[in-house]
Amino acid sequence: MTQSQGNPNNKAIPASAAQIALDWHRAGYGAALATVVQTWGSAPRRVGAQLVVSGDGRLEGSVSGGCVEGAVVMEAQEALADGKHRVLEYGVSDGDAFAVGLACGGTIRILVEPVGGSLAIALLEELVAAQSARQQVAYEVKLSTGVGALLQGVYEDRMRLDRSGVEEDGETFVAVHNPPLRLVVVGAVHIAQALVPMAQLAGYDPAVIDPRAAFASPERFPGVTLLEDWPDEAVATLGLDARTALVLLTHDPKLDDPALEAGLRENCFYIGALGSKRTHASRIERMLTAGFSKQDLDRIHGPVGLDIGAAGPAEIAVAILAEMTAVLRGKTA
Repeated sequence: MTQSQGNPNNKAIPASAAQIALDWHRAGYGAALATVVQTWGSAPRRVGAQLVVSGDGRLEGSVSGGCVEGAVVMEAQEALADGKHRVLEYGVSDGDAFAVGLACGGTIRILVEPVGGSLAIALLEELVAAQSARQQVAYEVKLSTGVGALLQGVYEDRMRLDRSGVEEDGETFVAVHNPPLRLVVVGAVHIAQALVPMAQLAGYDPAVIDPRAAFASPERFPGVTLLEDWPDEAVATLGLDARTALVLLTHDPKLDDPALEAGLRENCFYIGALGSKRTHASRIERMLTAGFSKQDLDRIHGPVGLDIGAAGPAEIAVAILAEMTAVLRGKTA
C-alpha cells in the first residue's frame, strides 16, 4: 500500500512566475514578466529572479527585494501598452539609482517582456508545459530584439549549475528553467529523519520509501511524502530524473538493491548508498552480476557522504547533503 502525505508541510509547490503570468493573461488582466539578467556589486537578487506584473497592478515575485520594484512596475505597464520589451538598468552611476534605492553600490539589469507582445503566448504556454512535465529547458532571448526561443539539450554547464546569465556576446540572455530538486530516500531510519528537513531547507522536495509502516510514519516524518511500497515499485511511481538525488539508507539488499538498479537505469544526478567499504564492495559485486558496467557503478557514492569524520545521524546527514550539493554543482575532490 502507498501512503502519500503530499508535499512538505502539506503545501502545494508554488506556481512558477511563468504559470502566474500565463494565468493572469488568460484571465484578461494582462501580464508582464520582469527578469534579472545581470547584476554587479551588491545587487540583492540573483540573476534569473523574476517579478510578474499584472495590468491592474498586482505583483508576484521580486527582482530586487523592493529596491526597484516601483520603477519596474511603471515600465511593465508601459510595455503592456505598446507590446515591446525593455532592458532596464539601475545603479549608482544612474541618476535614478537613489530614487529607486540602489545607492549601496549595486547595479542591476532587468528584462521586461509583455505577454502577448514581445513574449509570445505560445512560447509561454510551451514553457509552462515543460515545467509541469519536469523537463529541463533554457529560454534564450536576444536582448536587442526581444526574440526568444525554448531550447533543450544545450547550455549543459548552466543547466547543471542553475546559472542563468548573459553570454559572452553581451546580447544573448539564457534563463535556466530546471525542475525543482527532489530527494528520494529509501529507508525511514534515523539518518533520514535528520536528512529530510535539512534537504527541505536546501530546496529539495523529499519523499521517503520504506515498506515498514512503523518506520515510514507521519509521526516520524511529518508533512513528507511517504511510500510504503517496495522500493522498486515506489521509485517507478515517483519517477527518477536528472533533478533527483537517490539515497539508500537501509543496509538491507532486499530494499536497497531494487531501488539502486532503478536509479542506475535512470539519470539521477546523485546516487548514494550507506554502508562500510566492505558492504559497498559486496554491493558492487551484486550490481556487476546484475549486468551493470563499471562505468555505471562509478556513479554510486558509497560509503555515502563526504568524509568529514561524521559521527551520529545528524552529522552523517550533513555529509550526505554536502556531497549531493558538490555533485549537483560539478565540484570534485
